Amino acid sequence: MGGRKTRNMRIAVYQPDIPQNLGAMIRLGACLDVPVDVIEPCGFPFGGLEGGNKGVRRAGMDYMKIGNFERHSSWSAYQTALASKGGRLILLTTAAQTSYLDIAFEEQDTLLVGRESAGVPQEVVDRADLAVRIVMTPPARSLNVVNAASMVIGEALRQTR
Repeated sequence: MGGRKTRNMRIAVYQPDIPQNLGAMIRLGACLDVPVDVIEPCGFPFGGLEGGNKGVRRAGMDYMKIGNFERHSSWSAYQTALASKGGRLILLTTAAQTSYLDIAFEEQDTLLVGRESAGVPQEVVDRADLAVRIVMTPPARSLNVVNAASMVIGEALRQTR
């Protein structure tokens, strides 16, 4: 990544269902210099950078080569990696009561988004240090996970500079 200083803040994607969203998330991370953790299994064959999933490559474009992303084979493997990195795990979920605008982000935070089709299971909710939501105008229910992550990581980076 040349002379770039990788940020301590991270984005984690729990078992993504849609390859284009994962590619866009890796692109987001690359553009903001925020590492992305991919918690598998994915709902599609991910593959590697070369010869991997066409949808991931199409959305990630050439940012796949400069993005800093790490694959974790399972939730359990991810928890081990997270423990070594430290910081809070902040879950973005429509079920949270707290708005992301009402918290103070910290440089070591990891922002976690769930599966597009099902969010995250209760064991993941229980592990999160904090759960936040984006307040929406009814009857809207949810945003695309990449849009949600973009909004929240933007605020988190603004706060932590």
